[in-house]
Amino acid sequence: MRRCAHRADRRSGTPPGHRQREKKEPAVPSDSLSVVHAFIHAINTHEPTRLFHLMTEDHLFVDSGGDSIRGREEMRKAWVAYFYLVPDYLIDASETLEKDATVAVFGIARGTAGKQREAWQMPAAWKAVVRGGRIAEWHVYADNEPVRRILAAQGVNI
Repeated sequence: MRRCAHRADRRSGTPPGHRQREKKEPAVPSDSLSVVHAFIHAINTHEPTRLFHLMTEDHLFVDSGGDSIRGREEMRKAWVAYFYLVPDYLIDASETLEKDATVAVFGIARGTAGKQREAWQMPAAWKAVVRGGRIAEWHVYADNEPVRRILAAQGVNI
């Protein structure tokens, strides 16, 4: 029986004469503004794995209350939890300012929260520090009280 040249190897799924490629992290943009836009896109499409790859290993997240989370794996878990609480969270960036590796983003954060899926919207700002094509720091500046009130009324504290 003759083997077709285009048939894949049954064990590896690799066509004959081709080496199996190693899995690599997704490519990240190189300039600070593009990295921040990619990060916001990953937030808006609720992709914690993509967010993970866009963060530095020592990533620092600081929320509007001054609480912080250090490390990209810890932050990936935090994004998963936040997307569960606010399943349609969205950043609507209307303006960005860039200076060297720091990018300021201004716009609206919105979504729904709680069992009743109560809608909320608030002005917000974010500061990103980019290092090596990844987000090293992500700071949030927003009045999260509307979201806290909605969740607290249903017994959830954030």
